[in-house]
Amino acid sequence: MTQDDAITVRPLDAPAARDAIPALADILADAVENGASVGFMNWNGLPDYAAFWTGVAVEVEAGRTILFAARRGAEILGTAQLQLIGKPNQPHRAEIAKVLVHSRARRRGLGAALMRAAETAARQAKRDLLVLDTDENGAARRLYGKLGWTELGTIPRFALMPDGRDCGSTFFYKDLR
Repeated sequence: MTQDDAITVRPLDAPAARDAIPALADILADAVENGASVGFMNWNGLPDYAAFWTGVAVEVEAGRTILFAARRGAEILGTAQLQLIGKPNQPHRAEIAKVLVHSRARRRGLGAALMRAAETAARQAKRDLLVLDTDENGAARRLYGKLGWTELGTIPRFALMPDGRDCGSTFFYKDLR
């Protein structure tokens, strides 16, 4: 593996998040096109995805979200978010959201690398309880189990798949203490 082939995972500050919107929108489009239940439907398009990532950049700038990009060289191939909970009674908690890896880069450890980076950032932000949810039938469910996350259960019909079918959502947590 050459230096240009090495995968890196780094947080993006707000200006870098805004600059990355086209690449992030492409990753989100790829996820939806491949049937992932990630909050969007088949009829959504790049303007919708760009608007979503613009909102994430605002959250990054406000210090409420840490946005990660997994890159090979300069190309962004994956992303994840650590959403810091701001409620007075939950200063110890954060949520993992939108762990996405482009279909052309899957099964190369990017998802695991993104999760490890998010967990490290959570510890640095003094968050020791993490939660997430995922499609009950998705490959990510197996990944989270392998990474030591505890499965709580599945809520049926929690969301929809991009084609409109019902989708159950499986919830996980990880205690970092």
